[in-house]
Amino acid sequence: MSEVKISAETRSEFGKGAARRVRRENKVPGVLYGHGAEPLHLTLPGHELLLALRTPNVLISLDIDGKTNELAIPKAVQRDPLKGFLEHVDLLLVKRGEKVTVEIPVHTEGELAPGGNLLEHVLSALPVEAEATHIPEQVTVSVEGLEAGASIHAKDIALPNGVTLAVEEDAVVLQVLAAQAEESAEGEEAGEEAAEA
Repeated sequence: MSEVKISAETRSEFGKGAARRVRRENKVPGVLYGHGAEPLHLTLPGHELLLALRTPNVLISLDIDGKTNELAIPKAVQRDPLKGFLEHVDLLLVKRGEKVTVEIPVHTEGELAPGGNLLEHVLSALPVEAEATHIPEQVTVSVEGLEAGASIHAKDIALPNGVTLAVEEDAVVLQVLAAQAEESAEGEEAGEEAAEA
């Protein structure tokens, strides 16, 4: 898993006006909390943070005011709904060796059995518990040859060492749906052709 170093500054001004001023400087207001400590209000560099957040569950090494270093993971990210730029970020303070509960993306590989069936992602991300410094970036699941009605449960997914499920073992992650809509559409076309003839 990648660890990204970001310089942060503490901020003492709060409210919408202060947040707007921070954003005008291409920076992002944020809060660091956890371990029973008082929440720490920060200003983070916008571009660096945006690049870091492209990696799911990225571990951020914060250099705060050039005095202290803290490890954190993103817990909540607010974006502008139209333009997509970062508006605010909540960071959770973590320690090396500590276990945290996060959601990791589920990626699939392989082809379903022939027949035009559809693969439904019931869970697009899998809740797991992992050491803060060893969070997997993703899990990959093979769907090769699966037929309609097949499903993959959380317990069927191989996890790296030290990573455990944080969801019921029988939770459905992926399932294969029969391609009924396409079949009925083909039937209608055949009926129309017969009527035209």
